[in-house]
Amino acid sequence: MNNFANQNNFPGTPLFTGGEAVPNQQNQVNFGNTVFEQSYIENILRLNRGKQVEIYASYPDSTEWRDKIFTGIIEQSGRDHIILSDPKTGKWYLILLIYVNYIKFDERIVSNPEFYPNN
Repeated sequence: MNNFANQNNFPGTPLFTGGEAVPNQQNQVNFGNTVFEQSYIENILRLNRGKQVEIYASYPDSTEWRDKIFTGIIEQSGRDHIILSDPKTGKWYLILLIYVNYIKFDERIVSNPEFYPNN
């Protein structure tokens, strides 16, 4: 029987069973009170929360949305998604990472040197 401490866990955060944290990815790295796994896109996006980005996505089975650019602020990210808000339009987007081709930042991307070997 699994007991989950918090049913509202975002992907990328550890679950708790039997009082012990169970990581959902391998090779965790601790940065203060925040647990990150290896250099996965979700972790880089979390480190850049609040930044303006352009997300280039492709939907191959759609004739209307074949290629789409989403512009907005990174609000949240998980293992398989990004939540983006567009303050100009007031719209919010939940974008599945499977459709993302790349993400363009107009400023320096924050990452942690721990992710890079020989750094």
